[in-house]
Amino acid sequence: MEFLMTLKPIFNVTIPKHWIPTRSIQPRHCSNLSNTKETSREKRTTVEEFKSQLSSGPTFQDFIEGLPVRKSSASDGQHSHEHSYFSDELGNSRKVFFETYGCQMNVSDTEIASSILQSKGYQRTVDLSEADVVLLVTCSIREKAEQTIWNRLQQLTAMKKKRLKTHTPMKIGILGCMAERLKSELLEREKLVDVIAGPDAYRDLPRLLAVADGGHQASNVLLSLEETYADIMPVHHAPHGYSAFVSIMRGCDNMCSYCIVPFTRGRERSRPISSILEEVRILSDQGVKEVTLLGQNVNSYRDTSEEQFCGPDLTQLSRGFKTIYRTKRGGLRFSDLLDQVSQIDPDMRIRFTSPHPKDFPDEVLHLIAERGNICQQIHLPAQSGSTKILKAMRRGYTREAYLELVENIKRIIPEVSLSSDFISGFCEETEEDHQQTLSLIREVGYNVGFLFAYSMRKKTHAFYRLQDDVPAEVKRRRLEECISVFREEAARVNSALVGSTQLVLVEGESKRSAKDLCGRTDGNMKVIFPKVAVHTAECNTAPVNVGDYVLVKILSSTSQSLRGQALSHSSLRSTLKQETLPRQELDEHLASDTTMIETCP
Repeated sequence: MEFLMTLKPIFNVTIPKHWIPTRSIQPRHCSNLSNTKETSREKRTTVEEFKSQLSSGPTFQDFIEGLPVRKSSASDGQHSHEHSYFSDELGNSRKVFFETYGCQMNVSDTEIASSILQSKGYQRTVDLSEADVVLLVTCSIREKAEQTIWNRLQQLTAMKKKRLKTHTPMKIGILGCMAERLKSELLEREKLVDVIAGPDAYRDLPRLLAVADGGHQASNVLLSLEETYADIMPVHHAPHGYSAFVSIMRGCDNMCSYCIVPFTRGRERSRPISSILEEVRILSDQGVKEVTLLGQNVNSYRDTSEEQFCGPDLTQLSRGFKTIYRTKRGGLRFSDLLDQVSQIDPDMRIRFTSPHPKDFPDEVLHLIAERGNICQQIHLPAQSGSTKILKAMRRGYTREAYLELVENIKRIIPEVSLSSDFISGFCEETEEDHQQTLSLIREVGYNVGFLFAYSMRKKTHAFYRLQDDVPAEVKRRRLEECISVFREEAARVNSALVGSTQLVLVEGESKRSAKDLCGRTDGNMKVIFPKVAVHTAECNTAPVNVGDYVLVKILSSTSQSLRGQALSHSSLRSTLKQETLPRQELDEHLASDTTMIETCP
């Protein structure tokens, strides 16, 4: 006790005069029925008085030296954030370098994290050598992706050690899916990382970096049921600003047996439609020509942010498809969002990725067919052509249901371009299952594909319930066969475009030659053409720049790209007007345009 009495007070507290402590110790009574009611009444009175005085007593701020006491009022109703832990200039103009790996959602996450840090005084740099903070936005979908990050961390740590002698110590952080999945290992393995932030913890980055500045490792990988970053305006960093990604939902509820996403990004939740429309309008005002709506399961979008959206209607799925969870009710659906987004700017292309085949009811398909600025390109991940394997994957459909959906899409959108994902060598996949996948690729006819050998991930259903029993060399051989067949079919599909005229949005110079430009068609096919000035509608010539729409005559094709000759400048709006003509008239109209181009002085 003498030791305790010699301690100096840690806090300098001024107790408000109106707060008078009350002794809560009451004299004991022997058991006596006549005193029972009185004692009970006295206790209630004492407790109520104590609660009343406690509520008007000192707050946490009273115990922090130097902070003024916040005066509360009954009409306040909202918590004051007058005193934050950090000032707006926490970053003090320090430079942050981002390296992004994996899917487009990680690109969007990079832009969100950049916006949050910029608001706290950090500056983004594209030069690694001048960075004070290096943040890797990571992917955890396959083992190879994670190994790439481990190798990169070794390189960055070596750079960090060299900089310690001459500069302010560099901080290294891991963001995204790998952060959530491997938090403990990242913090402990050779001390390579200073900061870890999961997909739902980017708002906490300024605090985490402040902790790291104090010489401690800091992490936050908590998943949220609500976080959508709807109020954060991303810092879009696309080249020349002609295209942008807009995140509309996060997480996934499908629980496919091979997939780690539900465990690294959490449950599905959608942004309010109002915030999405506002962001797209801002991008349109900035001159963006193409917006891609993003989500782990983008066409499962369901906005329930307002009471009037929450009706009793069940979510409509593609015919023959089902889910492992109970059918959801109410909310504004993907078709509602697509409808409103496409009306903002008729000269802005709208794409979306990555969808699930189960969420393509006819209303979505008809909308794509009717709206000229919604690209007629659909990503339709199949994963396997075997019903047995699809069941083991918990995909919710059969081979037959998938092919029926493809037939329905092609009937409603005749000019559609299809892409897909496939996994080779999934658990218990036989040679017959593999042959069924090859036959599905041939039957559908995709022009773009993403194919991978199966990589088992911890936490997934397959990790606990299935055997990864296909040898690595068999996986590689089957993958090579899938890629070979895919390329054959893509070459066939693309060859059908030779001789046609395509509207191309120019992305920049070709990687292989500075004399060529490259861009993409409505169907998301890469087109390469010579960098020459072309005619405008006013019969003048003008150079072709990034972000321009040009009409390109397709002259040749491969399995991966098209090659052509630019004819003229154009716009999405004017091309759509031409496409309302009957096919014969349209061909004649384009032919006359070509003649005009050749005869203009």
